[in-house]
Amino acid sequence: MRQDQEDPYQRRSARVYAGAGRAGRGPAGPHRGVLYDAVLLDRDGTLIEDVPYNGDPEKVRPLPGVRAALDRLRAAGLRLAVVTNQSGLARGFFDEEQMRAVHARVEELLGDFDAWLVCPHDDADGCDCRKPAPGLVHAAARELGTSAARCVLVGDIGRDVGAALAAGAAGVLVPTPVTRPEEVAAAGWVAADLPSAVDEILRRQRAVQPARDAERVGTTLVVRSDSAGDVLVTGPAIRAVAAGARRVVLLCGPRGRAAAELLPGVDEIIEHPLPWIDPAPTPVDPDDMRRLTARLAAVGADEAVVFTSFHQSALPLALLLRMAGITRIAAISDDYPGALVDIRHRVPVGVPEPERALSLAAAAGYRLPAGDEPVLRLRADAPVTRPALVGDPGYVVLHPGSAASSRACPTELAARIAGALTAAGHRVLVTGGPDERTVTARVAAAGGTDLGGTTDLAGLAALVADAAAVVVGNTGPAHLAAAAGVPVVSLFAPTVPFGQWGPYRVPTVRLGDAGAPCRDTRAASCPVPGHPCLSGVDPAEVVEAVRTLTASGGGVR
Repeated sequence: MRQDQEDPYQRRSARVYAGAGRAGRGPAGPHRGVLYDAVLLDRDGTLIEDVPYNGDPEKVRPLPGVRAALDRLRAAGLRLAVVTNQSGLARGFFDEEQMRAVHARVEELLGDFDAWLVCPHDDADGCDCRKPAPGLVHAAARELGTSAARCVLVGDIGRDVGAALAAGAAGVLVPTPVTRPEEVAAAGWVAADLPSAVDEILRRQRAVQPARDAERVGTTLVVRSDSAGDVLVTGPAIRAVAAGARRVVLLCGPRGRAAAELLPGVDEIIEHPLPWIDPAPTPVDPDDMRRLTARLAAVGADEAVVFTSFHQSALPLALLLRMAGITRIAAISDDYPGALVDIRHRVPVGVPEPERALSLAAAAGYRLPAGDEPVLRLRADAPVTRPALVGDPGYVVLHPGSAASSRACPTELAARIAGALTAAGHRVLVTGGPDERTVTARVAAAGGTDLGGTTDLAGLAALVADAAAVVVGNTGPAHLAAAAGVPVVSLFAPTVPFGQWGPYRVPTVRLGDAGAPCRDTRAASCPVPGHPCLSGVDPAEVVEAVRTLTASGGGVR
């Protein structure tokens, strides 16, 4: 159902309470270079023992360690809100006065909350606030004077994580005995309990805040050699470096060049393949390495920051940088770097790639300037040519392909998705590269306009920016959508962790089998016949995901 055709029940919203009968503390204050303003918490199973349909304050029992964990968040300046489904109101198991009494008891035991956001509806009501719909998260963000992207939601079931993702917030799953295994598999961020979740929230917050601001240097060389998506997710960290350097030179590979040209803060690009990074490398050529070293020396960089993915090593390039005469090098390295790295940074597994890179920039003394959010962003002045067949904004972009076939949407499924979206009243643009024209033609034949091979990366970014939603796998256009604040229906093959590579800080619905046998294999080609991680997706799920994302207000920027 299109947004303008929704049932009135889908407009029913959460009830908002300031604490348990008090006024809230007012909007969140100004922020600078931090990830989160607020932590949203599910009630039953996260803060207190889950007593079904409880209207009795005497049955409120906090879970172990929760009070101390909440006090740590308060001490760190984070605002707290409870976001809770309470269908017992709709079903008549308790009334609003009884619920308020329960909440007052929770606050008596756990301390004050800045707001309580309650969905009083049952599933049959079709509201937009009952988790996993994002309404509660958006309402909490408004009540706390911030945005959903600056919130992290902690809950014990998949509905909680789904609501967070659909709003563009971070979601943390703290499993309990009632949490289903598939919910654990699908969650991008899992913690053992609330105290453990708070540990990691505060660690991530600290990791992007430099202990000191770097003195403004003349030239900094930054490195990100890999595909377009890898370069795009490094964008916030490169902007942080650019805020502290007069000139930024980016070394990237051929596959990332087009994305590098779209990044703000980059003054010059050096394109050169690195045989220890490229997936299909040519043999190492000593003369070629000498030419690269000479080119790097000619930059005259005061320092270098080497960005890598979690599975890559910065040390081969660090050796070349030393030979090029660069005296200060920062890199993430679990391996002993000897004299190759001056600032050796380490990051736990599971951190989103943009934050991983931002934390390295912070370790080197760089921070984003005030007013620059830690989100993906593209240059506003990139030259763009749009295909004539696009029409007005508000369409759905369907991008079935990927450079890694393991992460592509099966063609037959993509065609059924195109047909289902068209039948639901959406205009569908099917996009792909020049080598994907056969696929895009087959998909578009089932419904939609075929734009395969008609745009470069900048043109694709412009198409995505005017979309109501993007349906895409784990590939570059998902990050283009995140950069434009456009919601994503993520057909995410679990060959790499969703928590690290999922669309960053943008409303998202994840579909597919997160526990498929290909999980965490990093396979470029599907290792399992039949592509089971995505082939079971029902096109009706995609249509509903688009409805959820567009009905909730769509993009975040």
